[in-house]
Amino acid sequence: MRVILATDGSRQSLAAARQLMAFADATKVTEVVVVAVISPRASVPFANELAPTKAKGAAAIDLSFREEAQAAVNAVAAEFDGWGPKVVKKVRSGSPAAEIVKAAEQMEADLVVVASGNRGLSNTILLGGTAQRIQHSAPCPVLVTRPTPRSVAADRRRR
Repeated sequence: MRVILATDGSRQSLAAARQLMAFADATKVTEVVVVAVISPRASVPFANELAPTKAKGAAAIDLSFREEAQAAVNAVAAEFDGWGPKVVKKVRSGSPAAEIVKAAEQMEADLVVVASGNRGLSNTILLGGTAQRIQHSAPCPVLVTRPTPRSVAADRRRR
């Protein structure tokens, strides 16, 4: 079974990886493809909450959207270390929902895992329900994970 796990750089996508491992049989999952999508028209950088905090100033400005997305992919992929299946890391460019669906088609995925929720009202309005669009267009089943009340409270304490 080939699984695509989409990350948007949020802690929720890291939790989605953990949820997948909690219920999936590692002997039946042959490959996990961790995918991040950067928008070529984005006016703000890739929102990576998973990589170590960077220093303010010139060093932070030098980081590209692609580097931030790759750092998020690496952080999520690290969750699968020692779990069993082969892990593939990909950064794509385009509309997040369309690119994730396209990746699922091209890679003949058996399951797409995507986190949803708790990114704030402005992001929800701007993104327009990426998880919902993936659910309606994917060529395979889609697991949409949501943050638990406990994880939301822990996230708020970290800020």
